[in-house]
Amino acid sequence: MKKTMIGLLVATAFAFQSCDNYPDGPLVSLKSKTERVANDWKVGEALDEGTNITSDFEKYELSLTKDGEAILIANYNFLGINYEFTTSGTWEFLSNATKISFDFENDDADGIYKILRLKENEMWLKEDAGTIELHFMPR
Repeated sequence: MKKTMIGLLVATAFAFQSCDNYPDGPLVSLKSKTERVANDWKVGEALDEGTNITSDFEKYELSLTKDGEAILIANYNFLGINYEFTTSGTWEFLSNATKISFDFENDDADGIYKILRLKENEMWLKEDAGTIELHFMPR
């Protein structure tokens, strides 16, 4: 009984160490922030001050590794011509892991985003100095 109580206390302490301060959650996760970020993502929803602009981002893919590597692939149509844009770079947490920074070879894709939600199957980011909010889901 005593060993069970000690095990329960240790597990509870570990769980509360994993608590996040993201506005949209989760409150508790057993996976580290890095493990949750590392994924192959696509944009499920994009908003600009509450206006749905998902169609502008539906062909964007973002691959992030635990080692801090990042690859962004964007397929888009401009004046009836399809383009594929691929750039690689790095990502890192900022501000006590409440923000994430992207530094790509193509500097146009660089940015700092506030993390609104970070789950294993959801990552919501909002431009730190802008109005666009991106809700990523696994590819």
